[in-house]
Amino acid sequence: MATKKKVAYFYDSEIGGVYYGQNHPMKPHRIRLAHSLILHYGLHSLMQVYRPQLASADAMKAFHADDYINFLQNVTPDNMEDFEQQLKRFNVGEDCPVFTGLYRYCQAYVGGSIGGAVKLNYGNADVVVNWAGGLHHAKKNEASGFCYVNDIVLAILELLKYHQRVLYVDIDIHHGDGVEEAFLTTDRVMTVSFHKFGGDFFPGTGDLVNRGKGRGEYYALNAPLKDGMTDEAYEFLFRPVMARVMEAYRPEAIVFQSGADSLAGDRLGAFNLTLRGHAACQTFMRSFGLPMLVLGGGGYKISNVARCWAYETGTILGVDMADTLPENEYREYFGPDYRLHIAPRDRLENQNSLPYLESIKQQLLQNLSRLPGAPSVAFHERAPDTQVNTVKDEDAGDRHSNGSRHSQRPQLWPHEREQGAMDY
Repeated sequence: MATKKKVAYFYDSEIGGVYYGQNHPMKPHRIRLAHSLILHYGLHSLMQVYRPQLASADAMKAFHADDYINFLQNVTPDNMEDFEQQLKRFNVGEDCPVFTGLYRYCQAYVGGSIGGAVKLNYGNADVVVNWAGGLHHAKKNEASGFCYVNDIVLAILELLKYHQRVLYVDIDIHHGDGVEEAFLTTDRVMTVSFHKFGGDFFPGTGDLVNRGKGRGEYYALNAPLKDGMTDEAYEFLFRPVMARVMEAYRPEAIVFQSGADSLAGDRLGAFNLTLRGHAACQTFMRSFGLPMLVLGGGGYKISNVARCWAYETGTILGVDMADTLPENEYREYFGPDYRLHIAPRDRLENQNSLPYLESIKQQLLQNLSRLPGAPSVAFHERAPDTQVNTVKDEDAGDRHSNGSRHSQRPQLWPHEREQGAMDY
């Protein structure tokens, strides 16, 4: 009989109150909506629920430039005029605005991803979920695409302390450029991104010919796709490519970015995936039985984002969720049908022909055939763990999604400390 997976789930109620600004498409309120559905479906009772410890500046500087993190620590809407040069230098402004609580927001979503990596490293969980994470565009010394600190890169760096090879899989409609760039020249991380490419679609990177450099050549795979991707078209490409990746690369851990802007009807997307088609990618990767960190990412129709991430939490737990949504405090967001599943758009043509998809598949498989073999690392002294501790959320089932019972940070008692873990 199969052993039941241990699942850990990170949630910080304050993230849902973050406001990027009027008319900005990024709305962290979606995290509250998703969490509410997770609670009302009763999924929380099947997981270990944690509130992430806020990541320290030093933890973020494991990847990001010191002066960039110092800037994020100090800039506020009230003192922006004092940082005019840095705003331009670090690409902070329109797409990546300065808003109240910006640095704390970064600390929270990064803390969940790093904390999740530590749990996987110590075997405290088989799968860790942090829907607030997955901000894949942030670069070493600049913000990009609504992303400020790259929690994915930081989590992968943590996983590399215990695992020789880490696989990163990205199904956001936008190319995972920040993660690919961070690991472009190494063979210890393979990055695989399925995304829309062409025209002036952001970020404009991720062509089929982009495959890594130096020691990292052929360890970056990109599947450039066109509008209208359906569940069937996605599966046709995803499963054979990823099966070959697993065979050729033999990763020891997986980080999966589950951006929901590849769903049908997204405000910024142009694919036509249903929840089932989207979740099938993650389910396939979990079938290999490796430690997996599951993160959020894009998604700009927040009711569908909430549906997606709640449903995918259910698939991780093996729960068959009713299509009729349970009563919840955000019910008005899910009208007029109040159902879990979404329908594909009838009039959206799939511009990805079978010959086109076949050509991408064959090129990616050819790239994989050129790998010299799964790389290994000579024995060396392991880098110290990032100092992290987590707070188990004992009252998750009783708390409303507005987080009103967490106006103060809970105290961390000695019996809640995990072996080998430390405070930030």
